[in-house]
Amino acid sequence: MASSLTSAGVVWALLSFLCAAASCVGFFMPYWLLGSQMGKPVSFGTFRRCSYPVRDEARQATVMLEQCGRYASFQGIPSLEWRICTVIIGLGCGLLLLVALTALMGFCLSDLISRTIGRVAGGIQFFGALLIGSGCALYPLGWDSDEVRQTCSNRSNQFELGSCEIGWAFYCTGAGASAAMMLCTWMACFAGKRRKQYPY
Repeated sequence: MASSLTSAGVVWALLSFLCAAASCVGFFMPYWLLGSQMGKPVSFGTFRRCSYPVRDEARQATVMLEQCGRYASFQGIPSLEWRICTVIIGLGCGLLLLVALTALMGFCLSDLISRTIGRVAGGIQFFGALLIGSGCALYPLGWDSDEVRQTCSNRSNQFELGSCEIGWAFYCTGAGASAAMMLCTWMACFAGKRRKQYPY
């Protein structure tokens, strides 16, 4: 099997996959914001959470349900900003993953990645990383929601964490997007081999 990638293209394909994987894993994990409620550790992502209060009708009391899961509906996400984050970061991760899988197929297909296709792929990566970065920048706007305030000792506000702290998944998502924007976009320009010109 012949490859359509140059030496720089091989590094680009592997780095693209790592960046996409880091962003997707960070996006899916509910460890963006860490705090505690009712003596239990609580964490949030943009569309998932771990440990949340529910009403126990049998005991007529509010108890902490210690499990992770998505919100019951899209409207159940605590703030409009987090709903926007979910959509644009999800779209950005999808674009990074699409380019990464296409780049990996360049290992096996000799005519898949040309110089032009590499540059287009780099542009798509830049746009995807820009979406993820925008979503990460919007995320703190949702820290003033009631659910987050209850977890952060009622001291959180937009861009103010109160007693909570940023979790590893937020950094993982942002780092993957930053590497994709700075390194992968540039390396994509040198990823494809020049097409041979055949005389007619």
